[in-house]
Amino acid sequence: MRAGVLLFSADERAMEIRQSLKGVKAAYWACLALELALAALWYAEPPGVTFWAVGPLPAVLAVFVVIRHIQRRITRITISADRLHYETGLVSKSTRTVELLKVQDVRVNQTPWQRIFNVGSVSLETAGGSSRIVMESIDGPQEVANHILDMARAAGKTQAQGGLS
Repeated sequence: MRAGVLLFSADERAMEIRQSLKGVKAAYWACLALELALAALWYAEPPGVTFWAVGPLPAVLAVFVVIRHIQRRITRITISADRLHYETGLVSKSTRTVELLKVQDVRVNQTPWQRIFNVGSVSLETAGGSSRIVMESIDGPQEVANHILDMARAAGKTQAQGGLS
């Protein structure tokens, strides 16, 4: 799923960021292609072993893909007008909330392979004790980083205007 921007009002935007599923989808297709190739080879020239000895191999590999799929869906960052929420966990959840004003640096890291597919990691530096939040393998990492910085800048302007009145 692509990171999306949801408009709530004329000047307030929220964004939910999740890890990319491009690799997971490719792995599902690879498992399906392997199963079809094994079935085609089997029916073209049956070997001396039963199909059930090699046929379930793609299904077993698909179990690992499903586990990776679940791991990618249980981590998300939600950015509202003034806060950033980092949430992870399936059964027991861990949530970290940071004020956007405390975001000091947003870094995008991409390998050459990730650049081809427009995927990368976003690292957020915040003021305070445990100061780093890293979200691996997200779609459009530069757009996400720019959006986070724009939201942090807008939150700073809002606070400055509120403090002056």
